[in-house]
Amino acid sequence: MTGLRWGILATGGIAAAFASDLRTAGLDLVAVGSRSQESADAFAARFDIPRAHDSYEALVTDPDVDIIYVSTPHPMHRENALLALEHGKHVLVEKPFTLNRAQAEDVQRLAAEKGLLAMEAMWTRYLPHMVRLREIIAAGTLGEVRAVTADHTQLLSDDPAHRLNALELGGGALLDLGIYPISFIWDVLGEPVSIQASARLIETGADAEVATLMTHAGGAISTSLSSSRAAGPNAASVIGTEARVDIDRVWYSPTSFRVVGPDGAVLDEYRSDVQGRGMQYQALAAERFVREGLIEGDELPIAETVAIMGTLDEIRRQIGVVYPDEA
Repeated sequence: MTGLRWGILATGGIAAAFASDLRTAGLDLVAVGSRSQESADAFAARFDIPRAHDSYEALVTDPDVDIIYVSTPHPMHRENALLALEHGKHVLVEKPFTLNRAQAEDVQRLAAEKGLLAMEAMWTRYLPHMVRLREIIAAGTLGEVRAVTADHTQLLSDDPAHRLNALELGGGALLDLGIYPISFIWDVLGEPVSIQASARLIETGADAEVATLMTHAGGAISTSLSSSRAAGPNAASVIGTEARVDIDRVWYSPTSFRVVGPDGAVLDEYRSDVQGRGMQYQALAAERFVREGLIEGDELPIAETVAIMGTLDEIRRQIGVVYPDEA
């Protein structure tokens, strides 16, 4: 198999961004599925997709589809991923992978039983500047990494009915925005050994701002801030005993960074040269895993995805956010 044949499940904004990047990378996008034929047809016409299905069931039973990108709202991720896996399709599931750890474990279990790839679409992990950052850390350039700090803060809709503010849709800054810095912190420092979280909840019960302070193996410390009601720098730093890396705005998308010594001297600099948004790199990674007969990769194994959902569960427990599907 030289390449996978992609299907996209749902037709929202993130699906459009992914479809555009698949086309940029020349990957084989063959089908889309929506809850209405009209929406599927419009999406297919926009991205020159040969087949448009009027239901998710029709998409997952399409014999010419190998892998499905799940881009529905958070509460539907588990159901949609299981549906695709049951029909023998690999899945790339938009972040957050599910609503909680228990749901993520369901997907992990079925994927293992079927021998299929189930991968979280944490696209930041696969971007060239993040690959280079991991190389720098592994080379010991920073010395012992003692701290990581990152924010994901945007000024978004304050409409109570908006997806970001509706608990029934998995709303809140943590799952939509905070997943980025939390996953980044996991990538650099590994699993936290202690978690402290604080948040401001809005009238719907969703979290508008969330801050975390976590400790990790060896006593390293991480901090994160997420907000859907205020735009901050959207920068990140990895701080070591010999040097630090400062990642520019917007750190979780293709951008530049500098390696800075204790005296402020710039020791190295990286600048991205990425076409499109950069979501194609995760798709290329998924294709490579399948081509090599793997059901996961080192960049973000599914066990780590599941464990990160557990970290988010603990943060939500501390700030008092419960989704209706969990009650």
